[in-house]
Amino acid sequence: MSGLHNLKPQGVVKAFEKAGWNVVRQTGSHVILSREGHPCVLSIPVHKGKPMKQGLLRKLLELAGMSVDAFLKLYT
Repeated sequence: MSGLHNLKPQGVVKAFEKAGWNVVRQTGSHVILSREGHPCVLSIPVHKGKPMKQGLLRKLLELAGMSVDAFLKLYT
């Protein structure tokens, strides 16, 4: 179930877009996503050559109300 290691930030952004989140803006190296009717915004760091940290990705999934399995299906 823990397949959240070494995921590319660009792929993470695309997976959230497939789940209905929209890119609002990019401020520096952070992509800001929002979803209509959802109270939270997601801030995803996109640093070249660095994978997403597992703890941060888990927190983003919690805020988005997504399970790890559902996210991984969208990521691949």
